[in-house]
Amino acid sequence: MQLIDKQLGDVKDRSLADAGRSRIEWAATFMPVLAQIRDRFADQKPLAGVRIGACLHVTTETANLMLALQAGGAEIALCASNPLSTQDDVAAALSEHYEIATHAIKGEDNATYYKHIESVIASKPHMTMDDGCDLVTTIYTKHNHLLADMIGGCEETTTGVIRLHAMEKDGVLPFPVIAVNDALTKHMFDNRYGTGQSTIDGIIRATNVLLAGHVVVVVGYGWCGRGVASRAKGLGAHVIVTEIEPRKALEAAMDGFQVMPIAEAAKVGDVFVTLTGNYHVIAGEHFKAMKDGAIVCNSGHFNDELDLDALESLATAKAKPREFVEAYRLPSGRTVRVLADGRLINLAAAEGHPPAVMDMSFANQALAAAHLALSYKSLEKKVYSVPDEIDSEVAQLKLAAMKIAIDTPTAEQVKYMASWSEGT
Repeated sequence: MQLIDKQLGDVKDRSLADAGRSRIEWAATFMPVLAQIRDRFADQKPLAGVRIGACLHVTTETANLMLALQAGGAEIALCASNPLSTQDDVAAALSEHYEIATHAIKGEDNATYYKHIESVIASKPHMTMDDGCDLVTTIYTKHNHLLADMIGGCEETTTGVIRLHAMEKDGVLPFPVIAVNDALTKHMFDNRYGTGQSTIDGIIRATNVLLAGHVVVVVGYGWCGRGVASRAKGLGAHVIVTEIEPRKALEAAMDGFQVMPIAEAAKVGDVFVTLTGNYHVIAGEHFKAMKDGAIVCNSGHFNDELDLDALESLATAKAKPREFVEAYRLPSGRTVRVLADGRLINLAAAEGHPPAVMDMSFANQALAAAHLALSYKSLEKKVYSVPDEIDSEVAQLKLAAMKIAIDTPTAEQVKYMASWSEGT
């Protein structure tokens, strides 16, 4: 029985649908791996009869993932995983042209954000597809009665994987979940090259600031932090890294970056970017120490990385000099500029990751969903990595699309690598 009413989607302006379709088709030209999987799905229908509830950034790249899943037989309800990441023309196109129930409006308030999540849950999904784990946690805490018919989920980003592991540790993970973020063809490329480029793009679009000659403070040196640090350095910035993990701090130092605590970096930075997945990594005392005109933004999943309540309480005045900039005047007379309400700067002020890198991430999502549909009965309520054969296949398909050939080991080499008996 069809449960998803295609007309129940909630989008800003359906007249934007044609423009959205053009942009979706443009992105598709840079996503050849997902296109191949979509063709395969159309033939094999691995998701036939499966209802998928998706809570993802509603962008052109996500739209192409939805179309691949739809080609595989899935029925989909989609909402945004961040109030500022939705591209309204894409949301309209998905609802109007592709009959995918889409509940997403850029700039929606917190109540509307969760109303849209509830709309997706009302479709009674068999499978979740999350970016940040909000869909899974809402189902677990408020809709436990749906769990009997659910087969599993996929998680796209680091923050969501952290939350899922915490649920597993506490014994409350409601079904098996594949951590798509853990695939090498996801985090090594999406997180590093995608976040690196798109974060800098968002900062520049929001502010038109010149990074060359300025001090950029990168808070967190995971794969996303590595990407932002290298791109900022490439544009001529002096990059400082702050970290809590000694091995990552050591790596940042050996990569040529200055490493120091955030309390020290706060005094000298011109532009601050948080990429930790942690809580209040820039706090009130750090805002108070910043130079006049300091720019602060977040490229981690939640804006909780910035203690904006503390900044609000410190401020004596607030202004909005540009669309994505709020300037907080402090008692010292200095001004701190926060971008995009502390939300994901690369999606709020720019277009998010380029489609060429999301091609691999969403290929993993699609193949992981098909794997779940086939294998869920044999899986426990645990967080699973993407099967290595899927990760490897995505890499092979991407290389072929880029027309890059690699070597194949000889039989002798295969034997040597599997042996312990041959030495010097």
